[in-house]
Amino acid sequence: MLITKADGTEEEFSEEKLLRSIKRAGIPENMQVTVLMHVKDKLYHGIPTSEIYHHITEYLEKSPEPFTKSRYGIKQSLMDLGPTGFPFEDYVARLLEELGYKTETRVVLRGKCVSHEIDVIAEKEDEKIMVEAKFHNSNSVKTDVQVAMYTWARLQDLLHNTHFTKAMLITNTKLTTDAITYGECMDMKLLGWSYPENEGLRDLIEKFHLFPVTALSSLTTAHKQQLLQQGVTLCKDICHDQSKLDILSLPEEQKSLVHKEASFVCQVAS
Repeated sequence: MLITKADGTEEEFSEEKLLRSIKRAGIPENMQVTVLMHVKDKLYHGIPTSEIYHHITEYLEKSPEPFTKSRYGIKQSLMDLGPTGFPFEDYVARLLEELGYKTETRVVLRGKCVSHEIDVIAEKEDEKIMVEAKFHNSNSVKTDVQVAMYTWARLQDLLHNTHFTKAMLITNTKLTTDAITYGECMDMKLLGWSYPENEGLRDLIEKFHLFPVTALSSLTTAHKQQLLQQGVTLCKDICHDQSKLDILSLPEEQKSLVHKEASFVCQVAS
């Protein structure tokens, strides 16, 4: 049985791969096989991976553990930071702060030839990194070598007037092989959906519980945008301080529901 990936290529359906993605999302063990069987009942030759994702989230939403849908849908919750790239830049800054960096966003600096608006500046100890946060609205779009070359060229122009030690390219989708090859050749930090292996964006989100507020199904899109505009970027912001929800003017019952979901997503006790 062949399935169609987001980039249009086909690969054989793998029960093992699907089970692995279910397990890493924290779906209870007693539900994992039933989710797999639900998907297998829906399979047909050439089914898009996006449809498989829909069948899984649909099942989880109606299950005894509906909040598991929020943990499973990381990739979509990152997409929901759009349509502009600004919320993703803020998210990248928060992610880097969780990793020990001090950050600034959207800073304009003068290079040797032109001025540049830097998405994120990240500093820690003797590191000062120029970060390019490349956001895509579709999983079918990979960050290619042109973006890597553009990021490197900006660093070279800025080195004449700044003290950056390195460039870093972070994207919410995958990186092309050429982008990775070029980045590694130029000693540039790269962070994509699944790169570096076992240390990609998805891995960091799951390891440090860095789920964006857009993962919360108990909030409307408008509510999520309000939170993002007020600097409430991560679910753990709500886990640790429920008063962050006061800006939404929600009924107390709904606030409690949102906090409960955020706590589940972050694996923080309510």
